[in-house]
Amino acid sequence: MKKAGASSHSLVHPRQLCCSNVPPLVAKAGRNAARRFVEFFAANIRNQNTRLAYAQAISQLLNWCEERRFTLELIEPVVIAVYVEELGKRFSRPTVKQHLAAIRMLFDWLVVGQVLPMNPASVVRAPRHVVTRGKTPVLTAIEARQLLDSIDTGTAVGLRDRALIGLMVFSFARVSAVVSMNVEDYFQQGNKWWFRLHEKGGKRHEVPAHHNAEAYLDSYLQAAGIVDDKKTPLFRTVERNDRLTANRLTRNGVLRMVKRRAKAVMLPDNICCHTFRATGITAYLENGGTIESAQAIAAHQSPRTTKLYDRTGDDITLDEIERILI
Repeated sequence: MKKAGASSHSLVHPRQLCCSNVPPLVAKAGRNAARRFVEFFAANIRNQNTRLAYAQAISQLLNWCEERRFTLELIEPVVIAVYVEELGKRFSRPTVKQHLAAIRMLFDWLVVGQVLPMNPASVVRAPRHVVTRGKTPVLTAIEARQLLDSIDTGTAVGLRDRALIGLMVFSFARVSAVVSMNVEDYFQQGNKWWFRLHEKGGKRHEVPAHHNAEAYLDSYLQAAGIVDDKKTPLFRTVERNDRLTANRLTRNGVLRMVKRRAKAVMLPDNICCHTFRATGITAYLENGGTIESAQAIAAHQSPRTTKLYDRTGDDITLDEIERILI
């Protein structure tokens, strides 16, 4: 997917927004429009990643309209339709759909706030995009085991990396949920150990710990000496001397680690953090697991989403090809 670049009026964080520095096109519409615009990002959108993506999409529309001398009140459905057509020439369909969703939400917010009488984007159709198979690269069970076994566990850093990758594989966890974990989110309940994952929308999702992931976490916690530091980050950054700090590891930090570890064992360079979620789901289904159970473990709202990660039918054998008798 091609990603949109930042614009001259990029909106980064609500703390940086106030009625005096909103985009010119909004500022010209009056104080109520400027206030409502700031509230859209500061109060209406709680997820930071969504906020940043929507801010970028809306900034590009406002810049485009300003260049063509449209005021906020003059933006009509045909204007949005032309803009969407132009987006489609530069970006992928999923990107265009995301941009249009952001634009619709903003104008709905302005209509409710009595800034505009109607939403000009409500009648504009997004490009059709149907996904039946995910694009996330998946490792085979052998490749995943090769990667885990290749990590030098003679250091706390190596134990951290093995535990982190193992947690994503064996619990189908998103990297954002993993890096958000504190030590207390690995806990014992009865005779079992569990992972508490903080998922999208503030949802809390608890998953039993696979015996391999349990062993990896125990070794890491002991080596890091943070077993009793319940309120502190579970996965931490590293200093120059390869010692763990008290700072939380970021998603980008995990991605860099994954790329480095994958390169060391000559695995494909397109491997990413999401690879381990897809790898775990595929391995589970290959061993007789059901889509319904995989959906529950992965905390997906729909089994169709889980099915995108299922690569059990990817392999086409030569015997099947030879059935084409011509």
